[in-house]
Amino acid sequence: MGVHVTTGARTREDRQRYRRKIKQCLDALAAMLNSETFAFHRRHMGLEIELNLIDDRLAPAMTNTVVLEKINDPDFTLELGQHNLELNVRPRPLDGNGAVELEQDIRASLTRANSKAHDAGADLVTIGILPTIREEHFDARWLSPHGRYRMLNERIFAARGEEMLLNMEGDPMPGQAPDRLRCYVESILPEAACTSAQLHLQVAPEDFAAHWNAAQCLAGPQVALAANSPFLLGKALWHETRIPLFEQATDTRSEELKNQGVRPRVWFGERWITSIFDLFEENVRYFPGLLPEIEDEDPMAELAEGRAPTLRELRLHNGTVWRWNRPVYDVVDGAPHLRVENRVLPAGPTVVDLVANAAFFYGAQRALVNEDRPLWTQMSFQAAEENLYSAARHGLGAQLYWPGIGWIPPDELVLRRLLPMAHEGLRDCGVSDTARERYLDIIEQRCVARRNGASWQRETVARMEQRGMSRDRALVGMLRAYIELMHTGEPVHTWPVG
Repeated sequence: MGVHVTTGARTREDRQRYRRKIKQCLDALAAMLNSETFAFHRRHMGLEIELNLIDDRLAPAMTNTVVLEKINDPDFTLELGQHNLELNVRPRPLDGNGAVELEQDIRASLTRANSKAHDAGADLVTIGILPTIREEHFDARWLSPHGRYRMLNERIFAARGEEMLLNMEGDPMPGQAPDRLRCYVESILPEAACTSAQLHLQVAPEDFAAHWNAAQCLAGPQVALAANSPFLLGKALWHETRIPLFEQATDTRSEELKNQGVRPRVWFGERWITSIFDLFEENVRYFPGLLPEIEDEDPMAELAEGRAPTLRELRLHNGTVWRWNRPVYDVVDGAPHLRVENRVLPAGPTVVDLVANAAFFYGAQRALVNEDRPLWTQMSFQAAEENLYSAARHGLGAQLYWPGIGWIPPDELVLRRLLPMAHEGLRDCGVSDTARERYLDIIEQRCVARRNGASWQRETVARMEQRGMSRDRALVGMLRAYIELMHTGEPVHTWPVG
């Protein structure tokens, strides 16, 4: 979605050309997978962090173009809403002290960027959903001034043919009935409320399926550990409300199409895979193009000339199917490569929490890939999907299914099974003992304390409400305390509840 788009295919003939071009891209990808085309030398990790801008009242600051100009750093880009930016962290090797250097670089980048944001009267916040967002912030005038965002908004609503319904019931706050959200919106800006941390791992083509299947198995435990999005529009909803909100905010289906079983564009998938080609082929087979741009490149001719095709149409289409673990094809300096993009994690609370989440994922994923009997041969795909939604709704209070154990709380699953695997996987990846122990110790202590960003936010708001504050005042007070603690850099499990 980071590429520039213009007007897209408008006529019937244009759309037919686009469909043929997408199939040519698939043919070229298949040919590349059957050859020695792809580059793979060392395991490289990458990270994207979506950020919120707030003003002096802690409300969303619709100033991203001004802030971006002041930051003047190509690693920062616009995002969907005018209160969003994104930091694209440059890829680096996973082994050695790469994770420690990653933490240091992210801290430095965010510190510099926040200083520049202050010049525009704004502050940067890393949080899954900004709790001070209100319905008026979903007005289409707050879309970032980039053609692709407005076109995406138009195409999604044209496909739906009606306004968007946000509809979810929350996990009850202590001593209260569950909050219920039901409201209609006329833009895709609720998607901009979902700020995430996206992990990338470059893999060899023959290893992609195992890494993707392992990532699907880990999605539930990841979300339970890292949930940081419990409030939306003044309601206490899911611990990781990003999950249902993102699905509903980009849903192109009417109620009738949902009832027919038409697949959503944000989805977990429906089966284990044997090749990355399975995912790209499903995306083309099941989903019409939202941004059907056509270029002149002939991908098969590029291959015949010994060059890597950009496969621009396929990549742009792939960017409008928001799998929670997404396949990525990219070309850097003329060399094509493949990545798994892990999209389930929220932003925040602190940089060290983000890097700890990444270390846990990469280590546990590697250990699962190395097992003699793959976990996904012992676990139904539906069980992995149910784990994701249970974790998103209940956070550390969820019950997850795991082969050989049965139903188990996330913290116990991590401590008993997944944390030792993550240590083993990071050792196998050549990660230094210093980095491995630093970040996995944070995961261990988070489980022992049973505190992540979502539980801290909920406990803090509950405490403030018990002292007589209204929900709105409590949310502002909680966010103010959150920002102060975020700037200390201390992991969230150590945060006091005020």
